[in-house]
Amino acid sequence: MDRLRGYIAGLGTGSGTRLVIGHWLDSPLGAFTDVMAEDDAGVRTLLAPSDAAARYIGEIYRFDRTVVSPVDAVLSREALRVAAGPLRLEAMLGPVTFLGRVLEHVPAPLAVAPWWLRLINPVAGMLAPGVVTAGSAGGGRREFYGVRSIRTLTSATATWDGADLGPLTPVEPPVNFGFSSVPGAPRIVAVTTTILP
Repeated sequence: MDRLRGYIAGLGTGSGTRLVIGHWLDSPLGAFTDVMAEDDAGVRTLLAPSDAAARYIGEIYRFDRTVVSPVDAVLSREALRVAAGPLRLEAMLGPVTFLGRVLEHVPAPLAVAPWWLRLINPVAGMLAPGVVTAGSAGGGRREFYGVRSIRTLTSATATWDGADLGPLTPVEPPVNFGFSSVPGAPRIVAVTTTILP
């Protein structure tokens, strides 16, 4: 069993590029940050900090291209700042959502238990269309997302190869890296991801 504990941020931009940032405090590869980007033409790019991270993530999610380069990320109470290959991002964090406050009261062992995440999967999709808490991680493995808290993202500035990606927007259309998208509204979630063989 693999467990990754950290944060996932999902946001759209005025250019049509949508970004999903995984900021992992603990994982089988140690602490690292990765970026999944899908542009307005549907081209999916992984920005990974190492060949090992690129291989690990590439076995779970689908990409059209992969860029291995340093990924520098700082998450504070106010902002998420990322410099990764062609991407420069600063996203400002807002308050915890109502659903986020509810999730903070779920006992930690229950919140990340695969059986629980299978059970609540249909409800998760109703509360946040496009979101799935249990699905396939490829190769016959199963993946589970145990969200512990949710905060809004209130604004963002982002560039790709120096070109402005435009203002913060919803994640529309949903991203297409794996079995689940992220919430349509820009959000950052505290999450434990579990992968079972």
